Amino acid sequence: MNTGSNEPGEAAVASDGGGADGTRDERGLGSRAPEFVRARRMLHLSWQVGVFVIGLAVVAAGIVLLPLPGPGWVIIFAGMAIWATEFVWAQLVLRWTKRKVTEAAQRALDPKVRRRNITLTTIGLVVVAAGAGIYLSRFGIVMPWKIEE
Repeated sequence: MNTGSNEPGEAAVASDGGGADGTRDERGLGSRAPEFVRARRMLHLSWQVGVFVIGLAVVAAGIVLLPLPGPGWVIIFAGMAIWATEFVWAQLVLRWTKRKVTEAAQRALDPKVRRRNITLTTIGLVVVAAGAGIYLSRFGIVMPWKIEE
């Protein structure tokens, strides 16, 4: 359970070149535990175990909610944010995810991409409507309580 630093109170710095908008994020990587916790090795280790267990419970709840109606991905990212308060790997994963989401949002706002997406959605809806029309013309609408065996 490495926090990315060998010295108490010292934080590692990312070497990825900065944020998504080209500016450098000066916030260091590493533990966000209070100083008195980081100063005592056993207390810090138990703090890390507690953060890991809580983050794991939140991520597991998010995974359970993925197939169910609910904010599964949001809960998974919340669990990753809990882990990111203590672990460098989770901080790097969240930075990468934030960068990719920002890039995807910028690409989605491009007029050419929006036009293409609207065209593909329209074509898909026309194909589904045609398929439903063909099915209904052949078999008609039969209510479940009137189906004969």
